[in-house]
Amino acid sequence: MTTTLLNDAGIAERVFHHIANGTTDMCDEVWREPVANYRMQERLEREIRHVLRRSPAPFCPSAALPEAGSYVARPAAGTPIVAVRGRDGTVRAFRNVCRHRGMEVVAGSGCAKVFVCGYHGWAYGLEGKLQHVPHEHGFPGLDKEAHGLVPVAALERNGIVFVRQDGGEAAVDEAALGGLPQLIAADQKLLWVNERDTEANWKVVLEGFIEGYHIKSTHPESFYPYGFDNLNVVETFGRNSRVIYPFRRIEKLKDVPPAERNLTGYVTYVYQLFPNALLVMLSDHASLVVLEPVAIDRTRVFTYTLSHRGADTEEALAKAKRDADFVANTGSVEDRAVVCAIQRGLDSGANEVFTFGCFEPAIVHFHRTLDAALAA
Repeated sequence: MTTTLLNDAGIAERVFHHIANGTTDMCDEVWREPVANYRMQERLEREIRHVLRRSPAPFCPSAALPEAGSYVARPAAGTPIVAVRGRDGTVRAFRNVCRHRGMEVVAGSGCAKVFVCGYHGWAYGLEGKLQHVPHEHGFPGLDKEAHGLVPVAALERNGIVFVRQDGGEAAVDEAALGGLPQLIAADQKLLWVNERDTEANWKVVLEGFIEGYHIKSTHPESFYPYGFDNLNVVETFGRNSRVIYPFRRIEKLKDVPPAERNLTGYVTYVYQLFPNALLVMLSDHASLVVLEPVAIDRTRVFTYTLSHRGADTEEALAKAKRDADFVANTGSVEDRAVVCAIQRGLDSGANEVFTFGCFEPAIVHFHRTLDAALAA
């Protein structure tokens, strides 16, 4: 298992080796995942209860909470959660549920000085404390200190806000994040947020991001003309992985001294952040993609699109938009069609297992890690 990720020089060296030898990174085992694990309600409930809620899961980029009072409210692992940046700059997260009658206190994203429930007007501060109850005399003996929003563990690291719903009030153990590198820089701006449902199991959606074996067949006119057939660098670190998709133009760097090789614009990085998120770094933008299972056969996909590092000019932002539009209108459409077709085939009885081969090491790592988390 990789503990230190390769730098640009190391990645380029490995890519050039694969180009010269017609090879790719491989693992030494074939993984057979029972199809029942994509079809059983009981399995999905265990994944949500024992993994998605108990793991520190990516919730949103730090850039979504740029100032005091900034908040993001959305369902996570079936639970309404709100993350908010306090006046002290600290990000906190709460179950987004009023302590009076259980209504969601806030929706969407924005900036607020106080959260006011739209049902009866109970108001909560950014630190979750119950501050105001209309006609409070009608609730004799109400202990406001005991009726604040219920906190969940939150940790902001490397440009991402992680939330762990279950596991007590103890802080998130940074070791559980697996030694994440700096992922999203402080100068990267949130450009837009997209939310849509995909008619497929969340694991089927995730698997499509983290292997390059499908590029030539699935993306013959969108991605493949710029990339390679089944050529990837794959690294694992902790419970996470990184898959690197080189562009053909990387060969322009062959004559550049190794220490001077900068791979920006020459590769796409896909980080699989366990359990249910991906950070995709493309030529002119990045996206944090969070997969929230809604049902066995439906996944809500939250995509946070960000500018590139150091790209705050009007020209750079225009490039980011063109880059993101290209991905959304070509590769993402093609991938969505594939995963929905897989979902339609799950109940056919054709397969008892899905066979993930040696060309799909990041998927093998994901399933091995998921099984271990369920067993624990």
